[in-house]
Amino acid sequence: IVTFAKRYAIPLIAMTAQADSTLGRQADVCLTMPSAPEASPNGLEAPTTSTTMQLVLGDALAVALLEGRGFTALDFRALHPGGKLGAKLMHVREVMHTGDRIPRVAARARMAEAIVEMSSKGFGCVAAFDDSGVLVGIVTDGDLRHHLQSNFSLETPVADVMTRTPRTISPDALVAEALEKISRKGAALPVVENGAVVGIVHFHDLMRAGAV
Repeated sequence: IVTFAKRYAIPLIAMTAQADSTLGRQADVCLTMPSAPEASPNGLEAPTTSTTMQLVLGDALAVALLEGRGFTALDFRALHPGGKLGAKLMHVREVMHTGDRIPRVAARARMAEAIVEMSSKGFGCVAAFDDSGVLVGIVTDGDLRHHLQSNFSLETPVADVMTRTPRTISPDALVAEALEKISRKGAALPVVENGAVVGIVHFHDLMRAGAV
């Protein structure tokens, strides 16, 4: 490693308890660790204390480098696209459903229509719109169960049942944010861009993406 670093003019940072060792002398920067007895029993001197100190110091260097270079979550995703961390750094627009897959109904429609739409799309909810196409609420399975205990009928207007302040998410948000919102309450989120619903994302979509 030392020869390779010298050949290609790569700065070398050494972590050692002996600054005058070969590694310490060859390094551009030598971080001298304190000399401390190993924690291994029976006088075996197996690396324990020393390796722990190196791990701590190495992590501190890595974090300092990330902050110094302005390394972002998106940079991480570009270098590590696979695995759960990579999946959480995907954008919502990459996993959401669009077009006819979005469950939607007019707020002035009857609940009979909302239930049919909710059942056919399979997201456990339906987005409610006003006459100008603006999202004004959402009806979930939970809303339906709650109102079944009151004077509810299939002729009840959607506006009387819907939640008027639905949680939404941007298509440019990270999957990690969608997972956090869905984990707190509900199983699906309308995806809104410039005031318009452009998609819907379900917990199962996040699972298929590998974020869970």
